[in-house]
Amino acid sequence: MCFFSFFASLLLAISFMATVPTTSHAGVDVSISFDLFSPPPVAVAPPPMPVYVIPAPPVEGYIWSPGYWRWSEDGYFWVPGVWVQPPAVGVLWTPGYWGWRDSFFVWHEGYWGRHVGFYGGVNYGGGYGGVGFVGGGWQGGMYNVNRSVTNVTNVTNITNVTNVTNNNTTNYNTSTVSFNGGPGGTSVKPTTTELAVANEKHIPPTKEQVTHTKVASKNPALAASANHGKPAIAATTKVGDFTHGIVAAKQAGARNPAAEHHNDAVKKNPTLAKGAVLPKSVQQPGVATTKPHGPPQPHEADLSHKPGLPLEKQPFHKEDANKVAKKPVEQPQAKQPKPQPQPK
Repeated sequence: MCFFSFFASLLLAISFMATVPTTSHAGVDVSISFDLFSPPPVAVAPPPMPVYVIPAPPVEGYIWSPGYWRWSEDGYFWVPGVWVQPPAVGVLWTPGYWGWRDSFFVWHEGYWGRHVGFYGGVNYGGGYGGVGFVGGGWQGGMYNVNRSVTNVTNVTNITNVTNVTNNNTTNYNTSTVSFNGGPGGTSVKPTTTELAVANEKHIPPTKEQVTHTKVASKNPALAASANHGKPAIAATTKVGDFTHGIVAAKQAGARNPAAEHHNDAVKKNPTLAKGAVLPKSVQQPGVATTKPHGPPQPHEADLSHKPGLPLEKQPFHKEDANKVAKKPVEQPQAKQPKPQPQPK
């Protein structure tokens, strides 16, 4: 496994330094700002976290980046969990999370840093049980995988392993809830330590992680509307590879009645979205609708006016002739001869 030198790592961390985080009045909104495209505020809650087994790491030194639900204009889609190469020695991954803010669901981007920060109390698995991280750690410049929570059984190419079964980290949430706050969300709030981590220097998602997300967004099978919360590609061993080394979800996450009730209410009455986005399939106020039956049928198309043709040459259907009031046809009258002048 090849790593950056300490000097290169320092330069990388400085070049991608995050701005000062923001914390909402509710105390559950810890955001790290990067110059990255992030999903807009969403009106509906993401699906529950699916249940799946983490695949074995492909090589030593890679860190697990758990799967999560992300947003596109068509709705939520699943980004499969994947093993990724850290951008620097000594850094750990803090997953992003969906948080409730001002009646919206807002995405908080994940980041790399010396310590794992707040990720909404979401139980992502693989050592991310809701608070902290127990999936591995750094020792002597090498990353060691925790065998107790990561699948490294009978893997011969992974020798840097540890067997940590407990530490000072408490997993507050063991459910499949996928967001923080709001209807049906976790109630976990950032600790003093996590707030301090938010003020540290951070590195944004790597180019490989961004590519992984983009590839996922273009896979129709990963759309929540298609897999119903149980993606066939829940995890993979290599970034952007959704063919080899994939793991299917065992089952969808447990139902979240409060979130379902909220989503149904917003979809039935889009005005409740208050400006937040909804899937394209849900009409929002002020947005022009298309015909419910798709493109015009041939008959309708033929009856429409065609640019560049005068009115008399526009298509006309015989069945529409009955709609036109027929005027009585006037018979031509014979011309009366002009009276001839009488001789004097």
